[in-house]
Amino acid sequence: MSMPAVGKKAPAISLPQHPEGMFKLSGAKGKYVVVYFYPRDNTPGCTTEACDFRDSLADFGDAVVIGISTDSVTSHGKFAAKYELPFPLLADEDHAVAEKYGVWVEKSNYGKKYMGLQRATFLIDPTGKIAHVWPKVKVKGHVAEVAETLQELRG
Repeated sequence: MSMPAVGKKAPAISLPQHPEGMFKLSGAKGKYVVVYFYPRDNTPGCTTEACDFRDSLADFGDAVVIGISTDSVTSHGKFAAKYELPFPLLADEDHAVAEKYGVWVEKSNYGKKYMGLQRATFLIDPTGKIAHVWPKVKVKGHVAEVAETLQELRG
């Protein structure tokens, strides 16, 4: 499945989250939402990205920042505690939401092919439409770029 295009309605998100309960994208209507998909808790790139979001959270104002991976809520809890992550981490264990966003893709490592999560970020506007997409994220400088784009959209 391909990624939703800018201007299109964002696919629904309803997933269990750390710290508790369910996160529903529909519950964030009226706010910008930064949805960042990352491959795994406690891996170098994912830890850097999560900590960059944590350290730059003030730059996002009242925007909602959420991280999504296929790890469990328990894994997210340990990851969030270890790095003091103040935003929700959502567990997409069956990768259904990742598929809707076009980020569940075939990957290759040392010649072995497997399905996995592609690092990508989506900025959703207050009306629930995709405002910006970063399809293949390079961690260095990414969070600053997302914050800058959000500022530009807000005018």
